Amino acid sequence: MNGTPDAVVVGAGPNGLAAALRLAAAGLRVRVVERGEQAGGGLRTEEVTLPGYRHDICSTVHPMAATAPFFREFDLSSRGVRLLQPEINFAHPLDGGRAALSFSDLDRTADGLGRDADSYRRLFGPLLRSADEIVDFFLTSAFRRVPLRGAPAITRFGLQGLPNIRFLAERYFTDDAAKALVTGAAAHGMLDLTRPLTAALGMFLGMLSHHQGWPLVEGGSQAVADAMVTALEQQGGELVTGHEVTDLREFDGVPAVLLNTSPGAFVAMAGNRLPDGYRRWVRRYKHGPGVFKIDWALSEPVPWANPDVRRAGTVHLAGTMEETIAGESAPAHGRISEAPYVLAVQPTVVDPSRAPAGGHVFWAYVHVPHGSTVDMTEAIEDQVERFAPGFRDTVLARYTMHAGEMQHWNPNDVGGDISNGEASLRQMLARPVPRWNTYSTPIRGTYLAGAATPPGPAVHGACGDNAAQVALREVFGIRRAPRLTPAP
Repeated sequence: MNGTPDAVVVGAGPNGLAAALRLAAAGLRVRVVERGEQAGGGLRTEEVTLPGYRHDICSTVHPMAATAPFFREFDLSSRGVRLLQPEINFAHPLDGGRAALSFSDLDRTADGLGRDADSYRRLFGPLLRSADEIVDFFLTSAFRRVPLRGAPAITRFGLQGLPNIRFLAERYFTDDAAKALVTGAAAHGMLDLTRPLTAALGMFLGMLSHHQGWPLVEGGSQAVADAMVTALEQQGGELVTGHEVTDLREFDGVPAVLLNTSPGAFVAMAGNRLPDGYRRWVRRYKHGPGVFKIDWALSEPVPWANPDVRRAGTVHLAGTMEETIAGESAPAHGRISEAPYVLAVQPTVVDPSRAPAGGHVFWAYVHVPHGSTVDMTEAIEDQVERFAPGFRDTVLARYTMHAGEMQHWNPNDVGGDISNGEASLRQMLARPVPRWNTYSTPIRGTYLAGAATPPGPAVHGACGDNAAQVALREVFGIRRAPRLTPAP
C-alpha cells in the first residue's frame, strides 16, 4: 500500500481483523499491524509437540463464531472454512464412570439427566426458542436495532442469569449430574462461581450447545484468521507482521487508529497524550486469573472410563458442582487449587487431520492466580487420570505454558488472563472504563477494539466490529455500516 492509509488496526487477532474488514467494506484503505510473525492472535495453530500434530494455542471451540452476527455475515463456509460439530458438544465426567452429556439436541440431553429431565427442558427450552434474539442482543454490532419481539426473552434471560450458578443449579436441579453440567459451562468465565452473573454464562453457553453447537475448525483455528486475512487483502487491505507498535505517534496523520490491545498497552503507547483521569480508570481495570495450558500428542484416544466421553469435543473435569466451585474459588483468590477445574478439548474426535494416522491431539488448561508460574502439569494429569485411568500411558509428548508464558506469547493475555480483563458484572457494564462510548478514547480518531471492550472475550468479532462502526460514524461520517464484502 503506497502512502498513508485511511485506517490502521493494531493487532491481527479476530477482533482486529473484524474491525479491518468492516472498514475495508466502506472502501477505506486499511493496514493491519501485527507484532507476531503471523496473524491470528488467539486463533493461531502450531505444531508445538511433534511434527504433524497441529495444536490450537488458545481458542479451539467456537460456539460464538457459529452464531455471532459478524460471522453470520462474513460466512466462513463460503470462504472454505468448515466448522465440525462433535456428536457430543461437551461432557462432564463424574466418579464411578458416570457422565453428564450435552448434545445438540435438547431432548436427548435432558433424557440423560434422569429425574432432572423436565427441569432441564424448563430452563433451556424457552432460551432455545429465543436464541437468535438473545445472541443478537449480546453480540450484535453497534447501533443495529434488536427486534422488540426479543425483549421479553432478553429480560427473562437477564433476570435468571443475574445470580450465581449455584443458585440457578439448586433452583432447577436435584441430582449432581445436571448441576455439574451447567456449572462446568459457567466455569469458562474464569470467575469465582459464587459471584453474580455466573448463572448467565452457564445458561448462555448451554443454550448455544443446543442452538448452533460447539464446533471446532477443520485443520485448526488458524483457518479462520487466514480466511479473514485473505478477504482483507482481496479488498486492497494490507497486513504487516513482525512489527511491534510502542508509540502511537507512529500513526500521526492516519485518520483512524483502532487498537486490538489491552487497555494498559494503549496507555503505554499513548504516552503523555491521555488525561490523568483516564489513566486512573485504566489502572483500576482488573485482570482476572491466568491459565496454565498443556498440549499433548497422544498415541491413541483418551481412555475415558465412560465411553460416551470419547465422543465429546469438550470435557470439563472437576467432579461435582461443589468441587467445580471450589476449584474455581482458589485462583480467584490468589491460591493454587490441588484439585482444579480442568477444561479439556479433544479435537481429533471430529478432525483426524490434526494428527498423523492413528495419532491424536488433546489439550487442557486450568485457571491459576494472575501471573502464576507454578507448574500445574501433575495436577492436571491427575484430574485426567481420575476419569481416564491409563491416560499417561498414551502420552507421546507434551508442551506446557504457564501464565507468564501465555502473556509472552500474546501480550493481550496480561498475567495469563486470556479474557483481556475480568468478566465481572461491573466490568461487563463499564469495560474498560465508564464512558458512554467505551470504544472511543480521549485521543481523537483512536479507538479500542479488543476484548477489553463490550461484549468481552470469545471469538465473535463483535468488539472489533463495534469499534469499526464507531470510527466510521465519527471519523468518516458513515452512519450506516456497510455490508461485508461477500466471498468471490
